[in-house]
Amino acid sequence: MAIQYLKSADRQFQMYKKLGEGAMAQMTDEQLFIMPNEESNSVAIIVKHLWGNMLSRWTDFLTTDGEKEWRQRDAEFENDINTREALMQKWEEGWQCLFNALGSITDDDLERIIYIRNEGHTILEATNRQIAHYAYHVGQIVYIAKMFKNDGWNSLSIPRNKSNEYNNKKFSEEKGTRHFTDEWLKK
Repeated sequence: MAIQYLKSADRQFQMYKKLGEGAMAQMTDEQLFIMPNEESNSVAIIVKHLWGNMLSRWTDFLTTDGEKEWRQRDAEFENDINTREALMQKWEEGWQCLFNALGSITDDDLERIIYIRNEGHTILEATNRQIAHYAYHVGQIVYIAKMFKNDGWNSLSIPRNKSNEYNNKKFSEEKGTRHFTDEWLKK
């Protein structure tokens, strides 16, 4: 069961990574850095925050607290990345740290207690916490991208007014176990 959970968690993380990339690919370089107001975050700031969180949570996660002393969380909310290339480098670095750590977890580890800000979590609980956190922020990225693209948006899921067409296709297939994320990741 543990291996199945870890595969499922990996698929969820892969799906959110791909969603974020699909949204950012539809934005101009300039749009990645726009802050609508002082209390809002640009996509670049959201990516920088995800990067900082991922490095802190997943680096040496079995032996050190998930809130590292070296993390500068407040600096993650400064809009100081200047290029798409620098932004995507942070994006990839954060996700790679996560996937490396996730790949190191064994069957016996899921009930092991690790700490985030001195609060104990099983690895299973901590992983669920991060799936929810990253989904929240990737959703923000997608929303911001959709606002900029408006009519030119290429849907990253079932396009608007295409639900019946999608369902007809799915229900015409042989019934079986399929994972949306597996299918979607192959696109």
